[in-house]
Amino acid sequence: MKNTSILTLTLFLFTVVLFSRCSQENDPVDSAKPNVIFIMADDLGYGDVGVYGQERIQTPRLDQMAEQGLKFTQFYAGTSVCAPSRSSLITGLTTGHTEIRGNLQNGRRNGQQPLSAGTYTIAKLMKEAGYTTGMIGKWGLGNPNTSGNPLRHGWDFFYGYTDQVLAHNYYPEYLWKNNEKVFLDNEVNYLDTSAWHGGLGSYSTQKREYSGDLLFEEAEAFIQRNQDTPFFLYLPITAPHDNGEQPDSMRFEVPDQGIYEDRPWPKTHKDYAAMITRMDSCIGALLDQLDRLGLAENTLILFTSDNGPFNNHPTTDFFDSNGPLRGAKRDLYEGGMREPMIARWTGKIEPNTTSDHLGAFWDLMPTLAELVGVAPPENTDGISFVPTLLGETEQKEHAHLYWEFHEGTGSQAIRQGKWKAVRTDAITHPEGGLELYDLSTDLGESQNLADEYPEKVRELDSLMTASRTHSDLFPFGRDD
Repeated sequence: MKNTSILTLTLFLFTVVLFSRCSQENDPVDSAKPNVIFIMADDLGYGDVGVYGQERIQTPRLDQMAEQGLKFTQFYAGTSVCAPSRSSLITGLTTGHTEIRGNLQNGRRNGQQPLSAGTYTIAKLMKEAGYTTGMIGKWGLGNPNTSGNPLRHGWDFFYGYTDQVLAHNYYPEYLWKNNEKVFLDNEVNYLDTSAWHGGLGSYSTQKREYSGDLLFEEAEAFIQRNQDTPFFLYLPITAPHDNGEQPDSMRFEVPDQGIYEDRPWPKTHKDYAAMITRMDSCIGALLDQLDRLGLAENTLILFTSDNGPFNNHPTTDFFDSNGPLRGAKRDLYEGGMREPMIARWTGKIEPNTTSDHLGAFWDLMPTLAELVGVAPPENTDGISFVPTLLGETEQKEHAHLYWEFHEGTGSQAIRQGKWKAVRTDAITHPEGGLELYDLSTDLGESQNLADEYPEKVRELDSLMTASRTHSDLFPFGRDD
């Protein structure tokens, strides 16, 4: 009898501890599950937003969003080009671990390497927490007839482009709504871009319906439909990415030049500025909708970009799109992947605050998990930045951040505190030397200190090797 009582008590205490632990893991930050909207621009530079130092392009609504919330100064994309950066974001893994590590066409005409079936994504995490999930914009991780169909990866609703090369055209023949093509009133010519993009590109000869506006209209409709239930909206818009399938003077597509029409600038420059200001205005309309529906106090809205600004184009220098940073898109220097990042959550985030917390795309997975009260996947490379959002002092920090890039000769980068190491020939010379920079005194990465700190170089070189797993699709020389 005595033994039975002890066993009963032991089982009771074990149950109490177990359910207590589960409660701690599954309780959301707030009893009312917050809506989450994640807006991601395409090829927007760190210096392209007013609150980050832009002087020529007007972004009043993003500047206001920062005044109402939090501005990050050290937030990084998944890498410095489209598809792998997006893969890192939605899987919670660095480009050393996520499946899609480059813009690989893999022999496919009209569609990138698809995300494999069964991949765990931020959308699946949010659905586990009872959220309605929507994705509106540029997917770039597989067409509807592949394993990469966004509806197979946790999204309840999809509207936009599945193919990132066709997404260059802002006046497309059609956009996808779930698994159906929605044809638009535009006339489109197609061309083989395999020599430089690896797929099928397009441009329009009759431009009537502008996708940049349509994406935001659909986003507002999604919010309107789901205002009474917790929702997660991933909004990877296409502005201000260029359409390189057209002559240079027409590559930045926008219905009108707005306030820049009379500026004494080249056409491309006026178009680029107008694209960003139009995007800013659309974001403002979405913020106004949240206020009007009474959702602002229960909606976290985040804004960033997938990688740095357009490389090797006069607009980047003219607008100082990368600000004080070296490099641009396709570089693993700071200008290629350090991004603007703004967060607003009325009543939760302290207005007009700035954080130098070191964060990256793969942090979104554990951040969402903490917000909504579910456990993140054990293999995530991310760290929740909820404490930083809420102004708390105890924020876990990364030991290091890692990136890789798989075009041309390939490159790798790693950041550990103030130190940043870059290898620019990772495919062709995987044993090649590293460049070393002290970002605390050299934000522009102009002084290579590798010869002065050989031990630090060896340490970071070893960390690079340990920070990636082998990939048949995206190999680097010495791991094969």
